Amino acid sequence: MTNQNQLLIVTGLSGAGMSSVMKTLEDMGFEVFDNFPLSLVDALLEDSKKPNQNIAIGIDVRSRGFSSKSILQTVERQNAQLLFMTCDDAVLKKRFTETRRIHPLAKNKSIRQGIIDEVAMLKPVHERAHLTIDTSDLSIHDLKHALRGHFGIEDNSLLNVTLMSFGFKHGVPRTADIVMDVRFLKNPHWEKKLKPKTGKDKAVGEYIQTDDGFAPFVENFKNLLKAVLPRYAKEGKSYLTIAIGCTGGKHRSVFTVETLKSWMRTTGFQTHIEHRDIEK
Repeated sequence: MTNQNQLLIVTGLSGAGMSSVMKTLEDMGFEVFDNFPLSLVDALLEDSKKPNQNIAIGIDVRSRGFSSKSILQTVERQNAQLLFMTCDDAVLKKRFTETRRIHPLAKNKSIRQGIIDEVAMLKPVHERAHLTIDTSDLSIHDLKHALRGHFGIEDNSLLNVTLMSFGFKHGVPRTADIVMDVRFLKNPHWEKKLKPKTGKDKAVGEYIQTDDGFAPFVENFKNLLKAVLPRYAKEGKSYLTIAIGCTGGKHRSVFTVETLKSWMRTTGFQTHIEHRDIEK
């Protein structure tokens, strides 16, 4: 399936992970409509036609006007892809028991009978599905990976990178995924004229660049990021914080972030800059 103008109908057994699927598709850039009335699907799609717009519609037995026949007619009429979520009966029963949720078809009967009735009701849809995902033994991470493999692309814009400067004396940022220490560089703090300035000031940057370790460090760090950022994106990570620290978070770390800023924005990743300890 291509990544442009995808229309995906998601249905399946209650408890098989449809909610997680819809959340993941939303993170992947789909416009998501969950538990949507079948009778309104055509009008919704007519109103939502945009270039490169991916739409996912979740429909289950709770949806108004639900029937296997209506789902299949909608899929054919709209030339949609049909994803069916399934799961082993015993696992479904365990999930409903542990969460104390009521199966939508078992309000006046056992969970087991509700599952049996739903399987029978959805059999025509299951048989016609373009893709079936069985979540019996899938972790949420594996489910996300499967969805990105089938319906996503390697799109750098899905990973939001925050490039942050900070001072170790104020503590390492709790949100940091990657922490780099630049306290090995020459410290402008000890220069009387530079002490009151920050790494955003030209004079401070020029001073730090006289350290013969700065340029090789920056190049090696870029090479590291080139290698790991696409892997984070591929694994489905949505947000990544790269924290670069010096003693006070005012000079060396700030200038390093400013140096990397332009390059980061050429990689295609959505990049945000934060200077934690000079922006308080």
